Amino acid sequence: MRTIFSALFCFLLCATSASAQSPIAAARGGIPVSALRDETPIAAASGKTPAAPARSEPRVAAIRGKTPVAAGRGKTLDVSLGAAYVSSAESFFNRMGLKGADASFTMGYSRLGLRADLGYARAANVFGTGHHSDVLSYLVGPVFYPTRHRSFDIYIHALAGGARVSGPVRLKGGGIVLGGWATGYAWAVGGGVEYWFSDSLAIRTGADYLRTAYYDPMLSIRGQYNIRTTASVVYFFGKRSQTWR
Repeated sequence: MRTIFSALFCFLLCATSASAQSPIAAARGGIPVSALRDETPIAAASGKTPAAPARSEPRVAAIRGKTPVAAGRGKTLDVSLGAAYVSSAESFFNRMGLKGADASFTMGYSRLGLRADLGYARAANVFGTGHHSDVLSYLVGPVFYPTRHRSFDIYIHALAGGARVSGPVRLKGGGIVLGGWATGYAWAVGGGVEYWFSDSLAIRTGADYLRTAYYDPMLSIRGQYNIRTTASVVYFFGKRSQTWR
C-alpha cells in the first residue's frame, strides 16, 4: 500500500507541473498565450514602439481663394473735335471774342492720362480795320479724372506749350498797327465734364484759363490772359470701363 500511495503522489505531482507551463509558452520563451493575441506582438517582443500604419489618402491640391480684382480701365485712347470760344484781353483795350475749333488726342490709363490739344480761334474786322485776329495754340499735358460715373466723368488738366497770336494792335497814342504776329510760350489750366451717350461716344464741355503773349499798346510782348470754353464730340477707341465711382 505504501508503494501504491507513493506512486500516486508522484503521478499527481508531475501532472501539476505539466499544467503550470504550456509547451507553446515554453517554446516562445515564457510569453503567455494571451500575449500572442495582442495586436502588436512584435512590439511586445522587441520592446520598441511600432511605426504608425501608413494611411492611403488622396493628394488634393489646396486651392486658396483670392479676392477677385475689379475690372478697371486699362490703356485708353480717345479723340475729340468741337467748337471753341476765346475771350481775349490785355493786349487790346477792349475784350475781344474769338471763335474757332478745338481738337485733342488723349492717351490714358485708369484715372490719369496725357492729352495733346490743338486750338484755333479767330475774330474778323478787328477795330473796324477789316483785318482779323487769331490765336493758334498747341498744348500738351496731364489730365486727371477725380470721379467717374455711369453717365458722366469729371476731369481737370494742366497743359503747356506754345501759341501764335496775330492781329491789329492799337497803339497808346491812338494809332493802329494793322499787321503783326508773335509766337511764344503758352499754358492752360482748367477742367470740364464728359457726358457719355454710349461706351464709345461722349460730349465734352470745358473751360480753361489760357495764357498767351502778344504786343501791348507800347509794342512790347506781354502776357495775354484769356478764358477759353470748348464743346467737343469725343470718340473712345474700345469699350468704356463699367466700373464707376
